[in-house]
Amino acid sequence: MMKKYQTLLFDVDDTLLDFAAAEASALKLLFESQSITLTKEMEVHYKKINHGLWKLFEEGHIERDEVVNTRFSLLFKEYGKTVDGALLEKNYRGYLEEGHQLISGALELMSVLQNQFDLYIVTNGVSKTQDKRLRDSCLHPLFKEIFVSEDTGFQKPMKEFFEYVFARITNFSSEQALIIGDSLTSDIKGGQLAGLDTCWFNPKAKPNNTEITPTYEIRNLNELHQILHLDQRDI
Repeated sequence: MMKKYQTLLFDVDDTLLDFAAAEASALKLLFESQSITLTKEMEVHYKKINHGLWKLFEEGHIERDEVVNTRFSLLFKEYGKTVDGALLEKNYRGYLEEGHQLISGALELMSVLQNQFDLYIVTNGVSKTQDKRLRDSCLHPLFKEIFVSEDTGFQKPMKEFFEYVFARITNFSSEQALIIGDSLTSDIKGGQLAGLDTCWFNPKAKPNNTEITPTYEIRNLNELHQILHLDQRDI
């Protein structure tokens, strides 16, 4: 069967790299550096604050710098402690850069796909951090180019982010492109706004309580074999 897709756009965090594991380790080290014991309650509260700020960023209401430089000061303020948010962010970023745990099967699958498809990274985040994590995980050389929101000046799901990416891919065809990611509001909505087919990576079978409907939904990265019409002889 003829392959429908030629260009594959992959998200990074919780799609190829296990961000949850990297984040947990970085938070633990950050709190230890402040001589504070990180409790489960604090971790949950941080994630709530962080998620809210990134959502505002995705919607275009605040700048990325406001997200990263205020999240820790907002968190500690609620526990009665005043901290330098930008300094803690710098320290946290250093710890986070060391986290490059792979999602199961990611490296093996990308190694196969790079021989038959044009692979690109499309991620929101900090360029230096994402670059180091992708290099340390050995994923970096498997992709033709890495597109990070910090470099583009836009972020997923903004249409401008994707226009920036498309303009830099030779002979790009939206009909032959597929975006794969774990976020309905960032990857899937963004792909739809840009006129792409979308694949929602949903390993924990989270319910979709939105009006966003992906073209495909998978629980395991290896399910891409079927979507991309790969058989065992291709592997």
